[in-house]
Amino acid sequence: MKNNSTKNPAYNLQLGSKFVGKWHTKPYKIIRILGSGATGTVYLAESDIGQVALKVGEDNMAITSEVNVLKHFSKVQGQVLGPSLLDVDDLVIAQGTFPFYAMEYLKGKSLIDYTQNKGAEWIGILVIQLLGDLARLHKEGWVFGDLKPDNLLVVGPPPRIRWLDVGGTTLIGRSIKEYTEFYDRGYWGLGSRKAEPSYDLFAVAMIVINCMYPKRFDKQGEKPLQQLKQKIEAHPELMPYRDVLFKALQGKYSEATFMRKDVVQAISNRSSYKHVAKKETLKNKKKKKKSSYFVEFFLLFSFLILAYILYLFGQMM
Repeated sequence: MKNNSTKNPAYNLQLGSKFVGKWHTKPYKIIRILGSGATGTVYLAESDIGQVALKVGEDNMAITSEVNVLKHFSKVQGQVLGPSLLDVDDLVIAQGTFPFYAMEYLKGKSLIDYTQNKGAEWIGILVIQLLGDLARLHKEGWVFGDLKPDNLLVVGPPPRIRWLDVGGTTLIGRSIKEYTEFYDRGYWGLGSRKAEPSYDLFAVAMIVINCMYPKRFDKQGEKPLQQLKQKIEAHPELMPYRDVLFKALQGKYSEATFMRKDVVQAISNRSSYKHVAKKETLKNKKKKKKSSYFVEFFLLFSFLILAYILYLFGQMM
């Protein structure tokens, strides 16, 4: 299902409004909207334990599915996958009764904003973290599905990439239930919408491209893969990752760990390339400096010769 924002949900909550959960009687005050998607709207809210992210929806099954995913993630060993689940309840307002859950509110910067401010060298580092998390997720039998910068946040220090919305998370083998066109291989005609690791890894490649082309771009012509390759080769910061991106776009990675290993190598190559480029720049500067000294010496020598000729000419007169 294509991910479109819900424009006028029945559970549209006014900023500043207050309510109490039907069953657990925990109080919440709506501060602002954080985002909206196919399964509901996420609000920033004040609670009795501080600020939380509150997701309200209309479909009980969809909300229950997301709650189960968050509960499952909390049991995964290693790095925390997704925000921590804090409360599950119902919201009762004049328009009806709607399911909601409260989760940890993560403070940070969007992936694109972070890399734009800190520098392109951070893309590889954060992607290595993302691929490590995806490897754990895939091992548990899930794919993220709707993987995009909007669902990723860089928190810290130290900088750490975290997931925001698990609404598109799908069991491996099923059909992707939620996606965004730019990051969807089906839209680009480069694969199916079957939930498998390679689906997420295609999205990772598109996220890297998006970091260098923040405004995105539409599919053009009948050769989308060629279009994407041209975009990669046209940007110098993407060139060190060219081979990795090409493989991910064509579904040649069966596991996130394989792609992660290649990204680590690409970062190493990128550092070597920059070191060589720096040496070449210094070498060229030295050449220019030497050339400048030669020109100055030649002009001075020519001036002295000319002065000597004029002196001799004056003696002859």
